[in-house]
Amino acid sequence: MNPATWRLAGWAALILLLMAGSGAGVWQVQDWRYGKRLSDQALAHESILGTLSNAAATQARAEQDKRLALEQRLADSDQLHYRELSDAQKNQTRLRDRLATADLRLSVLLDTADSASGCAVSADPGAGGVVHGGARARLDPAHAQRIISITDAGDQGLIALRACQAYVRELRW
Repeated sequence: MNPATWRLAGWAALILLLMAGSGAGVWQVQDWRYGKRLSDQALAHESILGTLSNAAATQARAEQDKRLALEQRLADSDQLHYRELSDAQKNQTRLRDRLATADLRLSVLLDTADSASGCAVSADPGAGGVVHGGARARLDPAHAQRIISITDAGDQGLIALRACQAYVRELRW
């Protein structure tokens, strides 16, 4: 090879080296520029995620506070209805005890105008009676106990119904 070819090859190699170096420099500048952009985007993304996380935590606390308030109202309602049920049961027990000891007697009012009943009881209380008004007949204590049991079941049903209605009202609130 002659010296001109070597010179041309040297210039070509130098140009290739300069082009490679400038390309690497351009890549490095772009890397710095895009790196800064990516860093800025990462910071913005982190800030947005932090804001969203705080909002979600605030909402979760608010929902938890609502749930706790509802649970407290339901617990108060349960206590109220339990107390009503307990009081009704105590009253029924007391009434049954009074009926069993003959301290209390149940009677029914008779329809003296009904000729089909075949009951010829006078409407006057008589000298020894303290009942004023229409004619009455005393119930057998066993029947009275059954009537009290029926009213007890009815009272418990009404109390349970009120408890259910209060529960639904609280949930809809």
